[in-house]
Parts: sequence; structure tokens; C-alpha cells
Amino acid sequence: MSVNTKRVFYVEYLSHPLYAEKLAARPDIQLDRLDNDTPDDTASAVLADAHVYQIGSRRDQLAQKYFADKELIARAPRLLAVSTHGAGFDTVNLQACTDAGVLAVNQAGGNREAVAEHALGMMLTLSKRIVEMDRYMRRNAGASSEAFMGDDLFGRTVGIVGLGNVGGRLAELCRGLFGMRVLAYDPYLSKEEIAARGAEKTDLEELLRQSDYVSIHCPLTDETRALIGAREYALMPQHAFFISTARGFIHDEDALADALAAKRIAGAGLDVWSREPPDPEHPLLRFDTVIASNHTAGVTRQARANIAHLAAEQVMAMFDGKRPGRILNPEVWPAYARRFETIFGFAPGV
Repeated sequence: MSVNTKRVFYVEYLSHPLYAEKLAARPDIQLDRLDNDTPDDTASAVLADAHVYQIGSRRDQLAQKYFADKELIARAPRLLAVSTHGAGFDTVNLQACTDAGVLAVNQAGGNREAVAEHALGMMLTLSKRIVEMDRYMRRNAGASSEAFMGDDLFGRTVGIVGLGNVGGRLAELCRGLFGMRVLAYDPYLSKEEIAARGAEKTDLEELLRQSDYVSIHCPLTDETRALIGAREYALMPQHAFFISTARGFIHDEDALADALAAKRIAGAGLDVWSREPPDPEHPLLRFDTVIASNHTAGVTRQARANIAHLAAEQVMAMFDGKRPGRILNPEVWPAYARRFETIFGFAPGV
């Protein structure tokens, strides 16, 4: 093997075969696969030579020892970058990467259409009470259509928490298809930036009070962990629906079950959980007013291929000395650039 070979590894799975196909077209790149149960001696040899770790974003599909944390980075002295399969980075310790001069990148926007459509589908299904009626008809005779009267989305208000790629696309769909009023809570965007994305900037409390539908689209960070709990559900109108296609741990599941049992809100659409998949006996799965999926919002054929394309292009660009466009820890760039030049013999561009 050439001393100029660039080494990439992943654990268990890739988002789509396209990733491996694109890297295979580059004779200077070697792609290695590890499994969660790969013997440590074998894994250590791969980590020791690795330049990029293409990492899964879902906590429950990756052994803890393969999370991109201080311990793993110490085993990979040549590691330059950690690249996630998707937009989420739950399995990546950004501070540990930054401290070690390791770039962290994601594929933000690669599944925006899929996740926004999923959230909208949950809004429609809940509002029209489709699942409630379906379950009732399978268990009972003589279902009355009047007993399951729903509501239109047209002209109502949706509150979006996090107006990034997915939240912005949902705002576009809600406004364009159904003439909805769109409120947004995003402390990282100005009033003008939010207006340019078709929404009204507001604080979280006001968004909760005014929205018929609350949809979560922010990443899981120290700031957003436990963002939505009993106090927040109590602020929502009794007829409102709560939807999350973001990450588990942003909303309090026990408090949501309590709010639903007390009929303080009308229902919920949940694609993300503190444990994935949730136990079949999970309290939230007992409600007919809850529709559930297991982190599948971004899992479409088109989204997976798009994410794989973005990830491969970003990794190849980094190896060519270019600055990637989806950096999670931009402050690390000077340290990363020095390490890159030491390993490959030329400085990356800025």
C-alpha cells in the first residue's frame, strides 16, 4: 500500500452503497469496515492508520467504544476528521474532537425533504384523526364518522423549533400548501433571517401558547436537552399536537405521557425516542392519539443516496485540501490544518 493512501473507516453500516462506490473510484483512498464486535486487535490496527471516521449518527446502533470521544481519538493518532452519516451528531463529542485538532462534519440538509415531509405527514394524520379511526375500526363495529371529527390544516398556526434545513423546508410546505401562519423559535437566527424563511420570530413560550402544531427540528445539544417538559406542554393549547422528528432527550417522554393522559394536549407524533426502538410497553404507545415511528423520518431511498453523495464528496474534498462546507467545530481549523500538512505534506486551503 502506498504511503500516500488515505484511510477511511466505518462501523457496521453506511447510509447507502453509493458512498463506498464513490470512494472506490479514487485509487488513493482505502475504505475499511469494522463491526461492533470486531476483535480489538483488528480494530486497533485500523484506527491507528485512519484519517477519517465515517460515523453513524444513531446511538443505539453503535457500540459505545466506537463513539467519537476522547478515548477513541487517542487510539487514532492520525485521525483528521469525523464525518457523520446524517445531520445528527449524537455519537460525536465535539469538544474532544476540537481538543485533538480533529474536524467534525455532518451532512446537514441531505435529508431535509424526507424529514420535513414526515413531520407534515404526522401533522395531517393527527389532525384528520386517521390513525385513531383506523384503530377503532379494527377493534369495533359501527364506527361513527362524527365521533372522529378532525380539523383542516389550512390557515392554522404551526410553531417550528429550529428553523434550519428541515425546519425551513417544513415552513415552506406549511405556508405554501396550506396557507398556515408559521412561528419559529431559533435563537441563532435574526428576525430578518427568519422572515426570509417565511416565518415570524418568537420566543419559545409564545410559540407554545399560539401554535396548533409544535414541531421540533433542532439538534440535541446541552442547550436543547430537556427543552420541552411538563411546563412547556402546559403552555400549549388543549387542542394542539406535539411532533418531533429531531432527537430523543429534547422532549420529556414521561411528562408528555402525563399531558396526554390529562388531555392537556390533543396528541403527538414521535419519530425519535430516548431509547430506539422504544419498548412495546412504552407508556406513550398506549395512546391512540400518538402516532409513532422509529427514527425513520430521514430514511427514504432518495435521502439515503443524497446523504451518501454529500458525505463522499465532502471526504474527498478534504483529502484534496479543500475546506468542507458543513463543519460542526469551525474553531478547530488552524489546528486541523497544521495536522493535515504534517500528515500529507501540503497545507489545506482556507
